[in-house]
Amino acid sequence: MKKVFSILMIASFSLLISAVSFAQDPAPGTKTPVIRGRQAEQQRRVRKGVRSGELTRGEVKTIQSNQKEIQKEKVEARSDGTVTGAERKEILKDQNKASRQIYRKKHNNRDRN
Repeated sequence: MKKVFSILMIASFSLLISAVSFAQDPAPGTKTPVIRGRQAEQQRRVRKGVRSGELTRGEVKTIQSNQKEIQKEKVEARSDGTVTGAERKEILKDQNKASRQIYRKKHNNRDRN
């Protein structure tokens, strides 16, 4: 019984190791840490605005819609295996626009209450 259990454990461990060895990192040209970091920061700013009451529900919907568009743009840019400089520039331009929008909506004297 111990022998069968040992064989099964070794086989399971071997399968696990082989699966891990086949796992691949994303292609070098598709990594977008700056874009991802900015998206996370913008989401943090929106959450903070909601908690403080600086953003109305309508403003949050508009901002979230724009964030989804940026995410779609990022996915589309990565779909061909590489994110070109022009694609990065366009995404960063859209993120700059979204950042300004978040700031303006948080400081427009409209409260959720």
